[in-house]
Amino acid sequence: MEEAKTLKGTTTIGLVCNDGVIFAADKRATMGYFIANRDVDKIFQIDDTLGLTVAGGVGDAQALVRYMKFEAQLYKMNYAKSMSVGAATTLLSNVLSQYKFAPFLVQILVGGVDDKSRIFNLDPVGGVTEEKFVSTGSGSPVAYGLLEDSYKEDGSIKDNLRVALKALSVAMKRDAGTGDGMDLVTITPGEFKRFDKDSIKKILETRA
Repeated sequence: MEEAKTLKGTTTIGLVCNDGVIFAADKRATMGYFIANRDVDKIFQIDDTLGLTVAGGVGDAQALVRYMKFEAQLYKMNYAKSMSVGAATTLLSNVLSQYKFAPFLVQILVGGVDDKSRIFNLDPVGGVTEEKFVSTGSGSPVAYGLLEDSYKEDGSIKDNLRVALKALSVAMKRDAGTGDGMDLVTITPGEFKRFDKDSIKKILETRA
């Protein structure tokens, strides 16, 4: 019964580019086959050049986001600089590992820019892999099909924006847990940028 009450179902995408990182995600939350919410945030800003995406239980995700925002602020106060992507990943991995016998029902991407652009993929019990391109959630198998073929590893954010959105778009067409709009974020050395609906539409309509 508890599993049926958990809000979940999603597709998130992370791409490392030569000038920053891209995160994309849908907006739908489901309870089994029921669409519970059509406007759920799945990409979160943790610091000026640090963000994360979540797939899985909404309550667990929100608790971890609050924790990471607090720790990032505390780190900046203590050390007068921002927490690095690697340090944030290690901290979150340790938290998840401590709860491996009653895990947070989430899969998380942590990404941003410090000395270089980086994205890490974390499983519910704290396992970590560093990725160049990655997708999580129920629609990820569909998204990977397009990412494998179209992601430009040495490309810029501009080169890969449409790739991220197209991968999310195909997942929305084939996965029942993915839908109800797109969220798109880029992180560069100087900016955490969230795109509005009109900008996302324009990128999708641009010829490759």
